[in-house]
Amino acid sequence: MIKVTRDHFTCAHSAADQPAAYVNSGDCVEIETYDCYKCRLLPEGTTFDDLEPGCANPATGPVFVKEAMPGDMLRIEIRKIELGPVGIMDVGPSSGALKEFFPDRVIKRIPVKDGYIHYGDSVKVPVKPMIGVIGVAPAGEAVSTVTPMDHGGNMDCTKIEEGAVLYLPVFVEGGLLSTGDFHAIMGEGEVANCGLEIEGKVILKLDVIKNFHTEWPMIENEKQWITIAYGETLDEAADKAAKQMFLFLKECKGLSDVDASMLLHMAGDMIVCQIVNPLKTVRMEVPKQLITQMAEERCR
Repeated sequence: MIKVTRDHFTCAHSAADQPAAYVNSGDCVEIETYDCYKCRLLPEGTTFDDLEPGCANPATGPVFVKEAMPGDMLRIEIRKIELGPVGIMDVGPSSGALKEFFPDRVIKRIPVKDGYIHYGDSVKVPVKPMIGVIGVAPAGEAVSTVTPMDHGGNMDCTKIEEGAVLYLPVFVEGGLLSTGDFHAIMGEGEVANCGLEIEGKVILKLDVIKNFHTEWPMIENEKQWITIAYGETLDEAADKAAKQMFLFLKECKGLSDVDASMLLHMAGDMIVCQIVNPLKTVRMEVPKQLITQMAEERCR
């Protein structure tokens, strides 16, 4: 298996990045990551003054997938996520719904062991590992790893987890996939500023898909299809997520306009992924079983 260490990292998804590794479609790759602070806050006593200027959310990569060309989809199966031993959480005046209550930064270092987050002496929270940043290179200008767009990036979606499959549209030759910003756990919406930020490793299986294409990220898991959309406001992101799922149901699953709309009425769940990044992200979830039933009904 090809392994990419975290000394190969980028602070922006860019077509100009030099690949850290080359793989074939169907290969697995192990990627080692920093936390979103490049692990600079792990030592006791360190503060935000110790952070590296100009680089938030370092993402390891990029990985060049040899068969990937613009117009393809990159199928990314998340085989395994390993977490480091200590996570970081902080609150402060810079972002989130609670920033008015925290004029000064507060940093907590929280042990992660045996599948649990140990918050103090008595509170144990089961881990729920997820990937905050994962994206390919956009076709145009570089996009910071702090920002989510159609290439993926800092989506902060809790459904990008072990066992899920993420689909990303390919905009440049090789795709140029990078990932980082793991969380041991994160509440939906990432309302207060961050998840439990943590270093780690992930094993990804990468496949190039030639006969399935959308212009936006999608997730498939055992029970759902999910679209992820971004916007300057939550309203904009929500409208995009709904329209993208509607188009997916029509164009990829063969439902009529009416059936696709009615399915969203009955079983489409819209969930806020995060409100703290420069662009907000919202996802739309639909049960696979109902999509199949609606498609079968249409064929009768």
